This record gives sequence, structure tokens and C-alpha cells, in this order.
Amino acid sequence: MIKVLIVDDSLTTREYLKHIIDSDPLLQIAGEAKNGEEAIKMTGTVKPDVIIMDIQMPGMNGYEATRAIMEKYPVPIIIHSTLVSPEQTENIFKSMKVGAVAVSQKPPGLGHPESKQLVEKLLRTVKLMSEVKVVRLLKKKEKTPKTIPAQKKVLRQPRPSTGIIAIGASTGGPPVLQTILSNLNSNFPIPIVIVQHIANGFLEGMVDWLSKTMDLTPKIPKTGEPVKNGHVYFAPEDHHIDITPARTFQIYKIDAHESFKRPISHLFSSVAKIYKKNAIGILLTGMGNDGVNGLKEMKEQGAMTLVQDKESSVVFGMPGEAIKISAETYALNPNDITSFLNKVSREMLS
Repeated sequence: MIKVLIVDDSLTTREYLKHIIDSDPLLQIAGEAKNGEEAIKMTGTVKPDVIIMDIQMPGMNGYEATRAIMEKYPVPIIIHSTLVSPEQTENIFKSMKVGAVAVSQKPPGLGHPESKQLVEKLLRTVKLMSEVKVVRLLKKKEKTPKTIPAQKKVLRQPRPSTGIIAIGASTGGPPVLQTILSNLNSNFPIPIVIVQHIANGFLEGMVDWLSKTMDLTPKIPKTGEPVKNGHVYFAPEDHHIDITPARTFQIYKIDAHESFKRPISHLFSSVAKIYKKNAIGILLTGMGNDGVNGLKEMKEQGAMTLVQDKESSVVFGMPGEAIKISAETYALNPNDITSFLNKVSREMLS
């Protein structure tokens, strides 16, 4: 049995979550806490296999509780939140930076058209995340976000690129993306296109959070926009993103009836066709095998392909599957991926 600790200040939400957890024979309620302080104490006593953590609570919020738990009793934590404005989602992604493994949208009540789908997704996430091996967070001072001088963005030339970097990520991806993007050279010349699997409604908040610690310009593009240097583009939720021969974006809704939705592989395949050897493909931590075949296509076209190594991955699913079919040129940790990209950029600018 998988023991689940529920943390939420709303009695109604806790009761509904208990009802959901009790509906699955593989799950068991380990306890419930109504605030962050109770969550820390209960984690040490009931020793849950996974925690469902609300982010907005009075007193100690979900981020603060997650940080404290990961310092004392590391355990997989799923951040559970209603949709809020991008400015209010910073604590969600800060929680992932300090160890939370996933973010999940709170299922609406019974009778809502999306209720069944979101309940099933939550149960699946709880079971999968309970198997993730997490490590203790060492206490350290958080870095102050970089102050990005306004003139940097003015100096960039918005011209179509002759090269590109395509990145795919899933479970555990946001903090890895932050590590990579925040440490790229300030004059990094190569456009980056990213597909990040994330719960619906949280993409804009993630982009806003990332923008505060990076020098490049983050965007969610629209069809017809040119691919520009000095920009980081994020695929819209539930959409495929293509690069056209004219080096512009073509974005379209993923068919809800598609049996296997593979937005990362779709991006990689598009890049392989258009950029061939003038591209770098990067597949980061995540469950499943999205991106694997597309990365192989990129490598076959002469592109450099990187995967995140096992030691640094929250879930070694996608990178591991890529290695099985020899789709990777190198397996690296996030810091080495950043160093590699900075080296390539210096060579382009020299």
C-alpha cells in the first residue's frame, strides 16, 4: 500500500482528496494536515510514501513546508493547486526547485466535465511519484535572482536564426530548465525551443518564474512568428509546435483523440527536417518515452543530441529510453549541459 499524507487548509478539499485516495485500492491515507507546521510534524511520525501539498495556506505555506520537509524527511511531494495568476505561481516552482517532484491541478467537484479525467490523472501521478527516489535538501542561502539590464534586450537583433536548440522535459523539468537557462551566457546567440509537460494552466506561471533568473527573452509563440536569436520559446499547452522552412513557428492544437500524444518528439522531428546538423537536441528528466524517437531522428540528421544523466534525473524515463536506442551523443548533468551550450555559443561568436 502507498501511504499518502494530505496537506490542505480547506476541510472540504481534504475530505474530497480522502474520497479520491480511498477509491484506489493501492492507496492508503497516512494522515491529513491543515497547515505547513502540521505537515512537517506528521511527515516525521507517519512516514508517508508521498505527500499531496497545497501551496496557499495561512502561516507556513506549501513552499516553506516543502523546503523544511526536504531538509528533514525527504519524501516525494506533489504540489496541488487551483489555477492562479502567473504572479502567484512563483511558490509552486520554488517548491519544485527545492525538491517537489510534480505539480497537479486540483480536480473540480463531482459533475464537472473534467472531474473524472483530472481525478484519474491525480491518482496516476500519486502512484508514479511514490516511486521517485528523492534526496535530502541541504540548507543553503537562496541565490538572489539576476537583475537583467533592460538594454540587453534592446541590443539583440531580432533576425531569423541559422541554428537552434530544442529541449524536451517532463517530470522534474522546471528546476532543471531553470538551472540551464539561468546560467547561459548573457549574449547567448542561439534560439531555444522547449516543450515542457506540465499540468494545464501552469505554463505561464512557469515562464514568468523562469524569466526572473535568465537573461534571454522567454515567449510563448504564435503561428507565423519568426524564430529569433536571444529568445527562449515555450510550446503552448496541448499544442504541437513546428518550425517551417521559412524559420517561423506553426502551432496547432493536439487532437484530443490522438492515441499517443508526443509533443516533444513532434518538435524534435520538425527540427531534424529543417535544421538537420545545425541543431542541438536535449532530452531532460521525465516519465515515459516522449522525445525518444524524435531525438533519434535529430541524431541521424547529424545534430548533436544530449540527454540528462541518471544521477541528476528525478525520473530517468525519457533519457533512459533514449539511451536504449542510442539516440544520445552524450549523457550529462544539467551543469555540464549548460557548459556545453556556453562553449558552443562562444565558438559561434568568436
